[in-house]
Amino acid sequence: MRAAAVPSVTGALRAMESLLLGAGQRTARRNAWTAVLEDRRRAKDRVETQHVLEAVSGRTSQAT
Repeated sequence: MRAAAVPSVTGALRAMESLLLGAGQRTARRNAWTAVLEDRRRAKDRVETQHVLEAVSGRTSQAT
């Protein structure tokens, strides 16, 4: 009888593991996507700042 209980316990543990890992993977994917969006936002900000600095330095060069 004990041998029959082991597969059910093992199956239950595997089911719990898959549920926990499934939620963890969803969280990891959501965190990764949030990081990608933040990186894109920072890259956009860098480009805009670079354009502003180039425009300002161009005006300064022409004025002097």
